[in-house]
Amino acid sequence: MASSPTVLMRLVASAYSIAQKAGMIVRHVIAEGDLGIVEKTCATDLQTKADRLVQMSICSSLARKFPKLTIIGEEDLPSEEVDQELIEDGQWEEILKQPCPSQYRAIKEEDLVVWVDPLDGTKEYTEGLLDNVTVLIGIAYEGKAIAGVINQPYYNYQAGPDAVLGRTIWGVLGLGAFGFQLKEVPAGKHIITTTRSHNSKLVTDCITAMNPDDVLRVGGAGNKIIQLIEGKASAYVFASPGCKKWDTCAPEVILHAVGGKLTDIHGNALQYNKEVKHMNSAGVLATLRNYDYYASRVPESVKNALVP
Repeated sequence: MASSPTVLMRLVASAYSIAQKAGMIVRHVIAEGDLGIVEKTCATDLQTKADRLVQMSICSSLARKFPKLTIIGEEDLPSEEVDQELIEDGQWEEILKQPCPSQYRAIKEEDLVVWVDPLDGTKEYTEGLLDNVTVLIGIAYEGKAIAGVINQPYYNYQAGPDAVLGRTIWGVLGLGAFGFQLKEVPAGKHIITTTRSHNSKLVTDCITAMNPDDVLRVGGAGNKIIQLIEGKASAYVFASPGCKKWDTCAPEVILHAVGGKLTDIHGNALQYNKEVKHMNSAGVLATLRNYDYYASRVPESVKNALVP
């Protein structure tokens, strides 16, 4: 008789179904026509009705099923009764059939921290750049990102009005990453993906020092990591303190599961324990391959300016 699924695999299977529900909510809000935009700290730091509804959906759905989890979401929302329509209690059966990596089999619910970005790329969402948008659910254990789910609500939206929209990518360290076709940038090409709306002298100086063949300016950390694993970019460089733990937790897992690397600008691993500060204050450097090439070219002036 097969052993019953571990806490981790049950959580990932639930997160997959919850992320798919989140993608439907994101599409529904746009279809209704009222984005309900609120400025949080400035004109580039926005929150929409989709951010609020998706966070309520993800956090409430997870908390009902896994009451001992620590769940940290991006949006600071008042605690209120959540509409039953927002609750997703399904789980993706395909994930439950997968073996849990041995090092995670004994994990208890209370040992896990879940980092939630309900809508990564909010500014792009409000501007209609829908392929930039992702929903991120990252799972950490002992401070390390070990499992993650990324939903792209508008994947395939440029394929015409009859296109089937959305896809969900998931991964567990030691098992792999699934839901996409791994592809690499041609050898010798240096294509950097970076911020679209948070540019600065530090960001520019860092990118210039890497002598890129091309620079892609797009929204969303989830979207940038997808560019790395699908061969559109070779490095994600963000020499700035703007990115948060909920932006990087899930994407980092997907990248690491296929042999890539994500660190801060100094080369330090990011920490995801529940007490950690939310800001990735020393920036982000991520690659699918050739990490050392990019890391060796980060200027000392940039490193000195970004304190971990």
